Amino acid sequence: MNYPQLYRVRQKFDRTVVQDIPGTVKGELKKLSLDKRIKPGQRVALTAGSRGVANIAVILKAAVEYLKSLGARPFIFPGMGSHGGATAEGQADLLAHYNVTEAFTGAPVLSSMEVVEISKTEDGVPVFIDRNAAQADGIIVVNRIKPHTKFKAPIESGLMKMMAIGMGKQKGAEYYHKAAIQYTFPKIIVDAGREVLKKAPVLCGLGMLENGYDETAQIVALKPEELERKERELLEMAKRMMPKLPFNEIDLLIVDEMGKDISGVGIDPNVTGRNRDLIGVFPHPTDIKRLFVRDLTANSNGNATGIGLADLTTKRLVDKINYQATYMNCITGISLEKAAVPMFFETDQQAIQVALGSIGLTPPEKSKIVRIKNTLHVDEVEVSAAYAGELKKRADLEILEGSKPMSFDSQGNLAPLVVHGGQRKGDF
Repeated sequence: MNYPQLYRVRQKFDRTVVQDIPGTVKGELKKLSLDKRIKPGQRVALTAGSRGVANIAVILKAAVEYLKSLGARPFIFPGMGSHGGATAEGQADLLAHYNVTEAFTGAPVLSSMEVVEISKTEDGVPVFIDRNAAQADGIIVVNRIKPHTKFKAPIESGLMKMMAIGMGKQKGAEYYHKAAIQYTFPKIIVDAGREVLKKAPVLCGLGMLENGYDETAQIVALKPEELERKERELLEMAKRMMPKLPFNEIDLLIVDEMGKDISGVGIDPNVTGRNRDLIGVFPHPTDIKRLFVRDLTANSNGNATGIGLADLTTKRLVDKINYQATYMNCITGISLEKAAVPMFFETDQQAIQVALGSIGLTPPEKSKIVRIKNTLHVDEVEVSAAYAGELKKRADLEILEGSKPMSFDSQGNLAPLVVHGGQRKGDF
């Protein structure tokens, strides 16, 4: 088979970034006059999710330090639904991968799957939250605000979702996903989040936005009464900053790695346009004929949720799958299709040959190929020569290298795609 020539290309995104993360966190919290609401000795819970949020350990550490300066006794608890295999140990281990530990943050991590019912929505849906958090004197809801991978609405993934699903642990997450089939996700998340704000001791929200380079672009502390309204505004900003692929018409998208630390479904549909879901799919301008994912990230801990969005994969990825964690996540999320393992091959070359042989009459050497590290890092990518004419017309694209032939090593695999931009700093 004749393979196409490849160009290495850099995309230019909005690079708004927070320079002083600890200082910004403390400054935002100070604006809310929490010193008038928190008494010395009171226990304050902070949420920590399972996503690969940029600088999450540093952000939580700064919040812990501020709370301690007020005399409070902060602790961190996992707010991640059924992730981590739906076990207390698994969720604590998942946070440790992001350096969210007592040793680094200065606050104990209290991981438990026990919940208490604190209310019901207007539809009679029970609202659960973590037992440790419910017993605290105050709760600070910490999460990244970004587009959701299942649906589009004024409120998607962020602080309201953390209160509704993350803090509800496995029991709450499973119930809400089932209820969403009847009542829709946007309604369930908002209704449950509002009940948490009414009945739980929520002190504030701490929301983060990220730019197209996977860097912290904004940190905002929100009062409970303004949280829902402000989150709507912040989501619009997050959508504008979200990374995207350089082209919409793609014969083959090669994704070097997927994982829960990359996206809730491993390969973010907001980037690829690929979505399969019982509640339906959302419109997206990107049209990909074949999607090949090469590997699973180490920080995903074997959770391959989202592998069902790919057409082809490798045996090395399949061998890393923790089926218990993957199945638990997908069953809880009523997303059975996202655990479906596609056809897999011993080598990248075999998979690419099958992919390019199934795109129609286009000769492989003229096919439109885009290769990315993952759906968080799309600032530096490889694209095939079929896009050469368009590359020269795009001011937002810079050719770094090319053209060079697509090549494989002696084992029939591609060399790793190394990206130089958008690397996280300060997590450890």
